[in-house]
Amino acid sequence: MSDVSDVSEASETTGPSPSFAQGRTPGFGFRVTATSGAARTGVLTTPHGDVPTPTFMPVGTQGSVKTLTPDEVAATGARVVLGNTYHLWLRPGPDLVAKLGGLHGFTRWPHAMLTDSGGFQAFSLAERRTVSEDGFVFRSHLDGARCALSPEVAMQVQGALGADIAMQLDVCPPGGSPRADVEQACARTTRWAKRCLAAKVERQAVFGIVQGGSFADLRRAHADELGAMPFDGLALGGFSVGEPIEEMHRVLVEVAPHLDPGRPRYLMGVGTPADLVRAIGAGVDMFDCVMPTRNARNGQALLRGGRIVIKQARYKDDPRPLDATCPCPACAGGYSRAYLRHLFIAGEILVLRLLSVHNLTLYGGLVRGAREAIARGEYEPFARAWLSAAPSDEA
Repeated sequence: MSDVSDVSEASETTGPSPSFAQGRTPGFGFRVTATSGAARTGVLTTPHGDVPTPTFMPVGTQGSVKTLTPDEVAATGARVVLGNTYHLWLRPGPDLVAKLGGLHGFTRWPHAMLTDSGGFQAFSLAERRTVSEDGFVFRSHLDGARCALSPEVAMQVQGALGADIAMQLDVCPPGGSPRADVEQACARTTRWAKRCLAAKVERQAVFGIVQGGSFADLRRAHADELGAMPFDGLALGGFSVGEPIEEMHRVLVEVAPHLDPGRPRYLMGVGTPADLVRAIGAGVDMFDCVMPTRNARNGQALLRGGRIVIKQARYKDDPRPLDATCPCPACAGGYSRAYLRHLFIAGEILVLRLLSVHNLTLYGGLVRGAREAIARGEYEPFARAWLSAAPSDEA
């Protein structure tokens, strides 16, 4: 296991860095190998292999990255897939998953896996759930059954699912919430953090989730509270929940470098390629987002400088690939925009697969390029080039 204390002294991080000899998870570690400004590259060690960081984690909500096989997902460079605890809890159920080899055996994904706590899904069910000190109570979207999700249940379910990394149960206030509400959410999340750690499965790493909305001082204080606990990593939750994107970028720059440099930093549920570029520049190591695959299923191919909405009439007889420089099967395979448009208009599943693998390849290439630029000490020009790229879907 990598020594978590092996962190580059060039890091500009100013937050706390407690010793983790006590309470760390066997088989799990993290070390920074290079920095460029606040950006950093490193290695996340898990029982299912090392993960180079920064890394993007495709979302496999139901135990599958939609339309793609595990081999196809891995070919995009992904080495961690995220599973959705809420959905897998309700169907097919954690006991069945555990019986059939845990998520790794059940899904046939051979690399690292992370499961969320189900808290964000409970947050999303605003009209069908209540929250108290005990946890969330909500009605299943499948059959209306009453479900109670406490910190202990969240850890029990994730333990049965068997991913390498579990997330604590947290309270995610909506964007624009009053400061008093955000303070209460932080306080309850801290109390739940202690309960999650007490209930964790020995073999699973657990990440704490820093809340605080758009109040940078609250987020820094909450990061200090969770940083004093024996979490294996720290995540930034409660972003991209309704706040202006400029606010998110501002707070990230103020808060991400404050997180303990000895642990991986994970920005949850964000975002666009430009969001990733900015967050990596602030020192974030891990990302997940449904955008690459969800947009693909809506007929959008993401490009370095924009996007293609493939159903548009201007692509009806366009012989070009989505991106002549992209190594994905859609582009390198020579599929034309005209053909992809035809497939989408005709309702053929193949186009959803091709657009999904293309979009994930873009994200995989972004984080790989970021790692290489950081290792050279040249992240700033890399980021500037990404953010200034001209739209590439013009004829």
